[in-house]
Amino acid sequence: MQRRSLIKNLGGLLLIPALPSFGAIATDKKPVLRVAHLTDIHLKDKWDAPARFAKCLQHVQQQPGVDFILNGGDVVFDVNKENLDVINSQWSLWHKTLKAECNLPMHYVLGNHDVWWSENDKGQTLYGKKYSMDQLKLATPYYSFIKNGWKFIMLDSVHLDIDNTWYIGKLGDEQFTWLQTELQNTPATMPVCVLSHIPILSATLMVDDIADGSNKWEILGGDMHTDTGKIVDLFYLHPNVKLCLSGHIHLRDKVVYNNVTYICNGAVSGAWWEGNKRQTAAGYGLIDFYADGTFTEQYINY
Repeated sequence: MQRRSLIKNLGGLLLIPALPSFGAIATDKKPVLRVAHLTDIHLKDKWDAPARFAKCLQHVQQQPGVDFILNGGDVVFDVNKENLDVINSQWSLWHKTLKAECNLPMHYVLGNHDVWWSENDKGQTLYGKKYSMDQLKLATPYYSFIKNGWKFIMLDSVHLDIDNTWYIGKLGDEQFTWLQTELQNTPATMPVCVLSHIPILSATLMVDDIADGSNKWEILGGDMHTDTGKIVDLFYLHPNVKLCLSGHIHLRDKVVYNNVTYICNGAVSGAWWEGNKRQTAAGYGLIDFYADGTFTEQYINY
């Protein structure tokens, strides 16, 4: 992939390494919501993934008071590189596992592995995002909902690059306009949590696949949003945007910028079901949301 974006200025970033728990200072107040953030599951009938994912779901449901699950995308292993028979079998496994193991509501965004962009299948009716959207019962690839005083904005961060051969992270003009309107129409007193698959802003890319002795950091357009500046500027106009959750990199970090907290929440599959990705174990995020717009959260190795 040729399209790249470079980190040129790290001024103003607070970079915090992967610790067991982040968030606001714990208090004795009660949360209005408890949400589990599961991302990058990559379910496939291999590597004992179905049994391990079932264990994760059981672990989530043993946590007291979880209201629902935010699914950060890459639900199945890789729609983009498989034929229709394999794709069908992966989704059948997904539905079978959820039916047997999960009693919690789940809200989705699409990941790059959920999009069917194989060059050989462009003539198929379900080519692109439609197949996975149908499987997940998504009418649109981006949307919002309100729960217990918090607004959740679910973004579609995966798009074809200008050469139509690979993906990059961005919103595009239509979705960005929608996001502007969504925030303008949200009461200033209502806190907002944003979910994307590809990180809007992350420090993980300064340690992921960086050669020892390198004197620069280079971030590919498929690894972090290429429109980060526009989104950060928009959030600055709306101080009720409190938290942005993502996955994609399979590493765990937290970046605080302009009073918005950006958390890349590892991966349920770890290193694609083959151990840790660097120092990040397979896990999920658990977030408590409070009525005053604060939150506490932790990363749980199930």
